[in-house]
Amino acid sequence: MNWSLILATLMLAGCASVNVHHDPARAHHRPDGFVNLHHTQDRPAGGFWTWQWQRWTQGVGPQDPQRIPRVQPVAHYLRSNRSDTTVTWIGHSTTLWQVGGLNILTDPHFSERASPVAFAGPPRTTPPALTLEELPRIDIVFISHNHYDHLDLSTVQALHRQAGGPPLFVVPLGIDRWLIKAGIGPVHAMDWWDTHRIRDVELTLVPAHHWSSRTPWDRNETLWAGLVVRHDGFSMYYSGDTGYSPLFRELGRRFGGFDFAQLPVGCYEPRWFMKEQHVNEAEAVQIHLDVRSQLSLGVHWGTFRLCDDAVDAPLDGLPRALKLMNVPADAFVLFALGETRVLRRR
Repeated sequence: MNWSLILATLMLAGCASVNVHHDPARAHHRPDGFVNLHHTQDRPAGGFWTWQWQRWTQGVGPQDPQRIPRVQPVAHYLRSNRSDTTVTWIGHSTTLWQVGGLNILTDPHFSERASPVAFAGPPRTTPPALTLEELPRIDIVFISHNHYDHLDLSTVQALHRQAGGPPLFVVPLGIDRWLIKAGIGPVHAMDWWDTHRIRDVELTLVPAHHWSSRTPWDRNETLWAGLVVRHDGFSMYYSGDTGYSPLFRELGRRFGGFDFAQLPVGCYEPRWFMKEQHVNEAEAVQIHLDVRSQLSLGVHWGTFRLCDDAVDAPLDGLPRALKLMNVPADAFVLFALGETRVLRRR
């Protein structure tokens, strides 16, 4: 039995359900779920199965996880830091942000597979740079959407049980009900453009161009989003998973640019199927320009083989895109696994 195909079907297929959050005044709300602000969410007829047939008959390209650089994390510094603004890449889209004395974890995933079951599905090609036990106490967990490589049940359960009490789970609409049903909290659900303040750190949920589903029966029932974090004049932005859209120019206008942006650069092939949901390196660089980021970090690569591009493809693709688009190489970077960058010292 082809478990990978079955699990991919669960992850990438589905249909809409009833939207309990429906607000007719909001353009991205529908009675049966949510929609993107631009373009369509319809894929080519039979697109998923066409893709799977191509993978079966043509194979997928090579990969070499050994190329992905890794450094020894500065775990002691991260546990003791209360003033510096930092970002640490743990793997895939999981990063630790330290800002305003808060420890914020984005899309935490520490399990062996991005899958609804532990015995099958896409495995990790590289282990997390830090274990859950090595993390500082997490204050906020941000989950951008409910796909299995971004919302992992065993990981959020472990974070809920962390020493010192659970973090606050900040999530788009609908994911709160899923977490509460799983016994996980406290949870704060937000719609696009909603703002929530924790001490002197301001969190704003912003649009992304994506979709949601965990089963064949809940497509787009929960919202997907990015996050803006602002503290004392310093701004950080995480796009979540996204296809390219004019919305990024709007984000740049609304927020006046960002000191730091975290943008996906992997899982984008084949383009005919992935373009509306995942950007490639050149489109990620365009987002960097659109949102007026001073420094961007590429994520969503180096961990899970979810698409046809190799997990290490951005090591070559991002430098090419930066050169082609005349963007300095040090303006949009790839970290080594475990690397910490101090963005502002205090």
